[in-house]
Amino acid sequence: MRIVVATHNEGKLAEMRRILEEDLGADAARVELVSAGALGLPDPVETGVTFQENALLKARDVARRTGSPAVADDSGLIVDVMGAAPGILSARWCGRHGDDAANNALLLAQLADIPDDRRTARFRCAAALVVPQAQAGADGMHAVASETVEVGDMTGHLLREARGGNGFGYDPLFVPDEQDGDLTSAEMTPERKNAISHRGKALRQLAPAIAALLR
Repeated sequence: MRIVVATHNEGKLAEMRRILEEDLGADAARVELVSAGALGLPDPVETGVTFQENALLKARDVARRTGSPAVADDSGLIVDVMGAAPGILSARWCGRHGDDAANNALLLAQLADIPDDRRTARFRCAAALVVPQAQAGADGMHAVASETVEVGDMTGHLLREARGGNGFGYDPLFVPDEQDGDLTSAEMTPERKNAISHRGKALRQLAPAIAALLR
């Protein structure tokens, strides 16, 4: 079964593939994950005001266009002292979408005077699965048959300088709570990060709904 992941980020696709392979077990071999980018699909405008709304918006768009089940996630960093910002604006906090270095630099500048014990934060991920109806309409688009959305959090705190070369986004600044040590998300192996990550938690909750499609 083909499932289209609503992303143009091949790194995110690989991370999702690893997480789902762990949780689907033998069923993983029956799932072909492809990215929306590989299919040449456009990025929908993210008009939602929550992670859940944006995840569903992206998954619906891909499912309606392709007629295949679609998985999408929307995630970001919530900094407590900043009133939950950057939140849904995390990927474009500096004004340009996906400029990780500029986003990190701006965040560090904004937190420069915040003491270490107040630099608490959390990554949040909403993961959505949208299943379309088999028959397309007159416009070539497929109506939605069902949809599911799950949410996962990873709590931690933010450093004053980046560490580590793995991951993406704010990973080099973020030290998760759920570990015996003080590694940033960018210093962890993919397996270690996926075990505790916000995306891992959300996708693991979504895995039973994906598995049900294979039966």
